[in-house]
Amino acid sequence: MTDIADFDPNGAATGDGIFGLPHGRDNAKIHLLPVPFDATTSYGGGASKGPDAIMDASMQVDLYDHSFGSVWKAGIFMDDAPDGVSDLSVKARGAALPIIEMGGVDPDHSGEHAHALQVVNDASEQVQMLVRTWTGQALRDGNIPGIIGGDHSTPLGAIEAAAAHLATSGKTGLGILQIDAHMDLRPAFEGFAQSHASIMHNVMEHVPTIGRLVQVGIRDSCEQEREYAKSQGKAISVWHDQDIANAVADGATLRSIMQKIVADLSEHVWISFDIDGLDPSLCPGTGTPVPGGLSFREMTLLLKTLAASGKQVVGFDLVEVCPTYDDNEWNANVGARVLYKLCGIAATTHNLIPKV
Repeated sequence: MTDIADFDPNGAATGDGIFGLPHGRDNAKIHLLPVPFDATTSYGGGASKGPDAIMDASMQVDLYDHSFGSVWKAGIFMDDAPDGVSDLSVKARGAALPIIEMGGVDPDHSGEHAHALQVVNDASEQVQMLVRTWTGQALRDGNIPGIIGGDHSTPLGAIEAAAAHLATSGKTGLGILQIDAHMDLRPAFEGFAQSHASIMHNVMEHVPTIGRLVQVGIRDSCEQEREYAKSQGKAISVWHDQDIANAVADGATLRSIMQKIVADLSEHVWISFDIDGLDPSLCPGTGTPVPGGLSFREMTLLLKTLAASGKQVVGFDLVEVCPTYDDNEWNANVGARVLYKLCGIAATTHNLIPKV
């Protein structure tokens, strides 16, 4: 690995770390954990391949970011995936597929489905525990954790750890900024306790110190999810994609809308970024694409607005990036650039980027 003193941020990527950086565990403040697990994806698969694809594509990302500056100077390190996660994903996916193909647990197949559900739920709980343990340690060490999925079930343990860390520090409840096409508020979708479509329901029901969930870019939901969000009162704030478009058409500026979104958040924020929150032209391989969504510029403006608010990003996840064999690395290219933006906002809110 290139010594940090000899590293040239203007040259071609030469380091073997994420973004071609030479940082190791001990000289990086942003620590990333790849979690190649996608057992419950219910439409298209492939999210388990996201971390490796993002790693490869990250070598093409230039290191000066127009919005956040020399992000790399904060130190960015990507750890190895937890032992056994890839095998768990394969095993759980094999058990889940027959259930998914039937549209959920079938009473006529309750016996075999019960065993398959147990396999999937046990695997999901193991991933949850591994991610929670890693994230808790990263936070105790004074680092900023970032989870790279995998499907959207993968960061549950990280959000639990971040909320618990804040609570033990005597700080306000954790706010979540969820950028997503979907609300992910279904209880145990298709029977899976930790479905990718259930993560925010699990967060709201099982993480007691959540301050507020703010959902942005939503454009695909069921009645049950909408009713659940309403039942939570001010604990959940939903910014539908079409409502944002309507407000702009009525004369509101995007900046004013982004400021209102950020105002809804607690002082300490976890960003949960499902790539399908973006326009699908930016993520055509993602498992459940939906027309509409944020442009890359709109997403960047939202992150910049959050950075300017004085609120602090304690961690983040990036999920559902799905490379396809014929995409010329486009899905991973966009994913890597979103990841660098997430590192940028996190570093900015911790004053880790030298001002020039």
